[in-house]
Amino acid sequence: MLQILQYLKQSFPKLSRVSVYATAQNLLEKSDDELQLLYENHLNLIYFGIETGNDPLLNKINKGVSSVQMIEALNKASTAQIKISATVILGLGGGEFTHEHIEDTAILINSTRLNYLSTLQLGLEEGIKKHFFKYFDHFTMLDDWQILDEQKRLLERLNPSNRIIFRSNHASNALPLAGTLPKDTARLLEEINRALSIGERALIPKCFRNF
Repeated sequence: MLQILQYLKQSFPKLSRVSVYATAQNLLEKSDDELQLLYENHLNLIYFGIETGNDPLLNKINKGVSSVQMIEALNKASTAQIKISATVILGLGGGEFTHEHIEDTAILINSTRLNYLSTLQLGLEEGIKKHFFKYFDHFTMLDDWQILDEQKRLLERLNPSNRIIFRSNHASNALPLAGTLPKDTARLLEEINRALSIGERALIPKCFRNF
């Protein structure tokens, strides 16, 4: 990777940013000095799928790491000054694990220094449902209103130590949200409450959504 970054730097003198997708395993296998060297060669943003902070769910989706390992990996990146754009999947625990999913995900995020955070909404194609469900004794897909309740509970529990640019505007999301945490937390919660009170008219029609 260092060779690629150095070649890019040589080929594009005005290059200011390189971003990559990264896993916790990628980050943990590198030393602090190695990550710092990558940053000094313009690797300054990683895209990272948290998905959930709940260890049983991480095991069910074969993430390959624990929440503690993800926290360690993300903080290693932050120490190297590499910015982090992370994603969380609402509805990943279904109705059975919704509380554990949100509680533990909030704890994980509060233990890191993310720069960008996005929430997506779980969607399963017909061909994958049977394969996905076999990892659960029971799995009840959440509807849009339950997903919004998860979104609300997550925002209520986030207490970041730094500014996080928050987006919930993926093609899967029923309600687009955007703001900066913690500054806009109250406004975002108000928008969710308003949507819950208005009903279907506040949501993006399902025919315009995708995952």
